[in-house]
Amino acid sequence: MGKSEYGGPKREASLTVIHKYGPCFQSNKDQLLVLNHTEFLLQDQSRVNSIHSKFSKNSDGNKLREFQATTLPAKSGGTIGTGNYIVTVGLGTPKTNQTLAFDTGSDLTWAQCKPCAKQCYQQVDPIFDPSKSTSYTNVSCPTPLCFQLTSATGSPRQCSSNSKCIYVVRYGDRSFTIGYFSTERLTITSDVVDNFIFGCGQDNEGLFKGFAGLLGLGRGQVSLVQQAAQKYKKFFSYCLPSTISSMGYLTLGKGREVSNSSKFTPLLTLSQGPSFYGLNLSGISVGGQRLSIPTSVFSTAGTIIDSGTVITRLPPTRWYIVYPAYMPGTQYHFRPPTAYNALRTSFREKMRNYPMTSSSSSLFDTCYDLSKNQSVSIPSISFFFGGGVSMDLNKVGILYVLSQTEACLAFAGNSNPSNIAIFGNEQQKGLEVVYDVVGGKIGFRPGGCS
Repeated sequence: MGKSEYGGPKREASLTVIHKYGPCFQSNKDQLLVLNHTEFLLQDQSRVNSIHSKFSKNSDGNKLREFQATTLPAKSGGTIGTGNYIVTVGLGTPKTNQTLAFDTGSDLTWAQCKPCAKQCYQQVDPIFDPSKSTSYTNVSCPTPLCFQLTSATGSPRQCSSNSKCIYVVRYGDRSFTIGYFSTERLTITSDVVDNFIFGCGQDNEGLFKGFAGLLGLGRGQVSLVQQAAQKYKKFFSYCLPSTISSMGYLTLGKGREVSNSSKFTPLLTLSQGPSFYGLNLSGISVGGQRLSIPTSVFSTAGTIIDSGTVITRLPPTRWYIVYPAYMPGTQYHFRPPTAYNALRTSFREKMRNYPMTSSSSSLFDTCYDLSKNQSVSIPSISFFFGGGVSMDLNKVGILYVLSQTEACLAFAGNSNPSNIAIFGNEQQKGLEVVYDVVGGKIGFRPGGCS
């Protein structure tokens, strides 16, 4: 893999993150439609299915200005129809701005490219034209580099008729992107990463909408985190905005001072999915009362944190029968309540004074009509992680508002206890999340966007 050249003085630049339904991101003249909630949540479930399938296929107070850093404004992608959060980077020489969804659950960065040999979907930015960039090159095929890259994306090595290295990435909702592995100059505010390997998409189909592509922040070798390791030391952080009008950020490198209120938990590497960021989720409390959930419920499948999944998924709602060895008179025994079931039961009890309503979404089963209440007291929810870390979730990440008369508990149960649990972006809102890959830890701080 080509090495990047880095230079220049120590500095920090800023990009802003805004809420996905905020007014600060305007669509183009095509007036791209925002997903309705039904489509939005179905798309989120498709992503979760994709993550679960990847795991099932592979079951086996310090100052941080030591290194260069750059900060991007992070914005919600809801106004362009995605549940991910978006940043704007420069691609090519001269650079053209490209709005990408940043994703800790993906490795490959890709963007739609002219001539769109088969199909490109609508996006808010002009589609990147590599023929107008003096720094663009294709990765040749067959070459060792092409073999290395295709192996990293899990797709077989493919060569085009004109000896270009081809990538294929398919997602669980049947969306996909196919194009050329290429190298290009990536500009992040005033920082430059030369010879950055990315996917130049020629056939991009499915539920993509609005953004130009993805910025891969996973742990795999083709991710931005790995490719720019010399510059940013595998360290990044972000804060996802908690309200429509607020802004967030994505910071690459150690550009901020770690607050004393930041709480760090060990970063786990899961053998089934080494590109994901693993957490040791060990418990949940509702209204200050810790739920009686055995830690084995969480450790059975493990937990990841993912900026691209919207709704947090927990071990399922069902009760499972344990069949003991046959003995005359032996009765069936039941396992203790699973995580989501315990959370739902406690939340409903503490919300018993508010009228429940049926949900318009198949994902949710605990919804309320709060339209007639002048004030609402929502019970707090806290997560407990390894290392003795407890984290209070932002109140805006506890109820998901589908309409004026329907607000639902913003969690869902997995369909199978062996499915990985996922800490999604709805519950990360308002937190500063710090990824120290070299240090082997992930940090959380409330009020992180301020």
